[in-house]
Amino acid sequence: MDTTPTAKAERSPTARKETFWLRIFSYSAYSTQAMVVSFIPLYFLDRGFSEQQIGIIYSTGPFISIFANIILGIASDKFRTIRKLLMLLLFGQLVMISLLFPVQHFAIVCLVMMGFYFFQTPINPLSDSLLLLSSQHTGTPYALIRIFGSLGFAVSAYMFGLLLKQIGSQWTMPLALTTIAITLALTTRIKDYQGSARKIDFSGFFKLIRRRDVVLFFLIILTVSIPHRMYEGFLAVTMRQMGASDSLVGLAWLVSAMSEIPILFLLGKYGHKFKELPLLMIASIMYAVRLWLLSDIQDPRWVIVSQAMHSISFGIYFSTALRYLSQIIPDEYRASGQAVYAVVWTGLAGVISGMFGGFIYENFGRESFFKMGSAFALIAAAGFLSRYYFNRSDR
Repeated sequence: MDTTPTAKAERSPTARKETFWLRIFSYSAYSTQAMVVSFIPLYFLDRGFSEQQIGIIYSTGPFISIFANIILGIASDKFRTIRKLLMLLLFGQLVMISLLFPVQHFAIVCLVMMGFYFFQTPINPLSDSLLLLSSQHTGTPYALIRIFGSLGFAVSAYMFGLLLKQIGSQWTMPLALTTIAITLALTTRIKDYQGSARKIDFSGFFKLIRRRDVVLFFLIILTVSIPHRMYEGFLAVTMRQMGASDSLVGLAWLVSAMSEIPILFLLGKYGHKFKELPLLMIASIMYAVRLWLLSDIQDPRWVIVSQAMHSISFGIYFSTALRYLSQIIPDEYRASGQAVYAVVWTGLAGVISGMFGGFIYENFGRESFFKMGSAFALIAAAGFLSRYYFNRSDR
């Protein structure tokens, strides 16, 4: 075990070199994420798939992530490695993207994309674990490495948008292959940090779902997660239908990604001074306003302006929900609680927004789709307000 003091580790050339490669790796990994979220839906739209079909393709990711994250978490504990698993996952992504080139049939595309998402969705949790463990050895806080991931997503979304505007959306998959290959090459430059094994405790899961306050919280989280996934999954398609170019779509994602950075910093420094449930209510109201505006906006340039609201909606929600979760769940069940949170936030909400939301979008139109999402967010806001009121009454 490395017993070098943190301050000394941060000053050492080795620690600085390790931090450099971790930052470059994080930047590259989130560049691929920018391709997946921002431009792959447009690629399928240009290939002639309907909004409902794109919704189904989009829903396969959250669905398969439920199983992929559990399997990879168990594998990480058993084989005591993160770096090798990252290599395996990135190689699997290369194979799946390559298989998409000759495929035209919708059902086969769904199967290939399900395979791609199996290899893609565990990347972020495993990378976060690696960055958290590395901070003990390099002396560099997790946030000062992870912020390069946010920069990678923001800059890549905009730059790839400019590029695809010039060369056409048919180059989306070759660009994705390039970012994945670069990330795979960068895994050879990072170390395989490991900590103590933390396996998922299923007995803790069953104890959690017997607690009424925890179940109610997760139900409210699901209610606000659905509009978030609706917004995320169909923003690019909506902007394209408004006449936006790929560069404008990329700019929209750039604005949202950059806007969250100062809010996350401020909440990390001053968030403890505010109650969590009122903050979550404010975030939910902001989600409702964002989606309502999208139901009415006709000019894609105004969509870019509205993306700055991401700082309040997602920026507040992301950090505050985890902070509140740590208060209502005992330490011995923390891992189980976070696993359930991930399933609700990513898995269930993504499946519902992709399958049901895609049907609404195609058959009833954009206005009904986003107004329905806005209604979900308002219900969540009322839920957080009710929990806050009843919690005060119980004291």
